[in-house]
Amino acid sequence: MGLRELKKQQTRQNISHQATRLFLRHGFDQVTIADVAAAAQVAKMTVTNYFPRKEDLALDLHEEFVALLARTVAERAPGESALAALRRAFLAGVAKHDAVLGFSGPDFARMIIGSPALVARLREFHEERADALAAVLAQETGAAPGDLLPRLVAAQVGGVHRVLFQETLRRTLAGQEHEEIAMALADAGREAFDLLEPALADYAVRPMT
Repeated sequence: MGLRELKKQQTRQNISHQATRLFLRHGFDQVTIADVAAAAQVAKMTVTNYFPRKEDLALDLHEEFVALLARTVAERAPGESALAALRRAFLAGVAKHDAVLGFSGPDFARMIIGSPALVARLREFHEERADALAAVLAQETGAAPGDLLPRLVAAQVGGVHRVLFQETLRRTLAGQEHEEIAMALADAGREAFDLLEPALADYAVRPMT
């Protein structure tokens, strides 16, 4: 990484850090872009250049969140189905308390649930993620344009992840620790993927090379 790129990354991280600190202290809806700019000691335009939407200052994992399922399928092993890869990745994420799965801590969870704007933005994240997954499934299976199957599969898998994400937030707000949540989420995840298994076990299996 060159010096210019490093400085841009540091600026972005500083803005995100200061924004999160203010949001957790005062609430998302009470903090303005000007407040974030002042705390990060940059211009308002600099903040909006890095984060065009205020919601993305709080939900800074947008790109990773949206790409996760599609990338998991695209990188699955030879002989592995899309569903098997997604199950494996989900359980691995639960084991490491991945923030993309909702392991955020009680303060962050309260901030999200307490803001209609953030709840709505998260809904968009889930929809974008399902769209990205559908596109990869269509490409991987050679689906014809207009074929609904990749979208139907993505909707089912995306729905599972969405429900489990909400369950993580619910348990976090109920005061459960990460380890307790992870145990419950792993069980729920296995059950959810088991429900999809009869229909999708042989769908989008990567050919052996």
